[in-house]
Order: sequence, then C-alpha cells, then structure tokens
Amino acid sequence: MSVEFAIVIPARYASERLPGKPLREIDGRPMIEWVYRAATAAGAGDVIVATDDQRICAAIEQFGGRAIMTDCGHRSGTDRIVEVVDTLRWSDDRVVVNLQGDEPLMPAVNLVQVAENLQRSRCDMATLHKPVSAEQARDPNQVKLVHDHSGRALYFSRAAIPFTREDSEAEYCGHIGLYAYRAGFLRRFSELPQCALEISESLEQLRALYHGYSIHTAVARAAPGPGIDTEADLAQVAGRLRAQR
Repeated sequence: MSVEFAIVIPARYASERLPGKPLREIDGRPMIEWVYRAATAAGAGDVIVATDDQRICAAIEQFGGRAIMTDCGHRSGTDRIVEVVDTLRWSDDRVVVNLQGDEPLMPAVNLVQVAENLQRSRCDMATLHKPVSAEQARDPNQVKLVHDHSGRALYFSRAAIPFTREDSEAEYCGHIGLYAYRAGFLRRFSELPQCALEISESLEQLRALYHGYSIHTAVARAAPGPGIDTEADLAQVAGRLRAQR
C-alpha cells in the first residue's frame, strides 16, 4: 500500500534536562540534522521542521533542510504542527506524520508504516508500540497502552497496564511516540478542550480518546533506538550512529 504523506518534526530550543537539545552536536552535526535525514529516508513528499527558535531554523537551512518558524507560545509539538498545516494550507485529507525532534534513530520503515496504517485502518490517528518487560512497564517514563482485537487503542498510561494478579502474566505494550493523522483531524484536535485524564497522565493522546476519536496502534516493523532526553542518552545515541557508519 503506497501512501503519500508529509513529515513534520516539532523542535523547540528550551529543554529542562538538555538545554538547546536540537542543536547539540553528534559527530559534528546538530541532532536535528540527524533526525531530518532519518525522516528523508522514508520518502515523504515533504519534510519540515517546525521550530520556535531562529538558531534552529538557521542550522536546518545550512544543511539544505526546510524549516518553518512557529509561535513560541505553543503548549505542545502538536500545536506547532497545526500551525504548519495552516500556514501551508494543506488540504484536510493530507496525511501528516509527527516525528519527534529528539528521535534520530527512528527507522524509516516505521514512518511509512504509521502513515499506511492510518489509511488502512480509517482511524483518526495512528501510532506504534513495542513489547516491553514487566520491569520496563513499571517505569512511568515508558508510556504503556492497551488495545482491542482490531488494533484500536483503549487507553494509554504511565502506570503499568494491564494490572496483573500474582498468579497471572501480562503482555505489556510500550508506546512509541510517533503519530500519523490527517490535516483536517489536526485542526479539529487543536480546538478540543483538555480533559482531566490528559492532565493527570500528561498524555496528549488521551484528549483524542476522551472526545471519541479513534487511535490505531500496531507493533513497529523495526525497533527504534532511544530518544534523547539527557546527556547519557546523547552519548548512547552518538555511539549507535557511529556504529552504523
């Protein structure tokens, strides 16, 4: 199944744990360049960085990428993507993939997969997951999800879901923060009020479920490398990228 799609990479300069994160260097290149090049490998019609900082914009233009400056007041990367969608006047049926700006090791096959799954499932959103251990499931930084027999997500949580009794075992699904949606849905989503679940869990996708929208999920075709939130993550990713060269 061939799907035409765009990739938008939200990237803000401020980061509590790693200030200036998109511009931190990995083997002489800013991190955002590695993410951008990973995105172009998926064959998307457009690859655009949505940023709030002129320094990031300049770095992207220096290596020949495309960036759009967005409002610095946005609460989330999704809001930043909505501004790009409106700025470029994309049609409501345009498929948009949201690739986080700190994921330089995201395999291109996953970007294609999430776009294809959106079309195939006819859901409002699509995302991916991976198997995680019981120990990983107890980590609140690893978001978990449960889904129905057709792959529709039922809930996302920082808690270990599903709950298991002492005499039972569970298969845990670790959420991968990669999304596909259509431009029209993004416009509607940006106008929805936050819900208590979203605020409690600090998980934006719960807003969509709360308001009755559907999210398709599937096991990722390829295991993604770690995202970058700390200095240790940065060093680990740098090592993996060197090993791939």
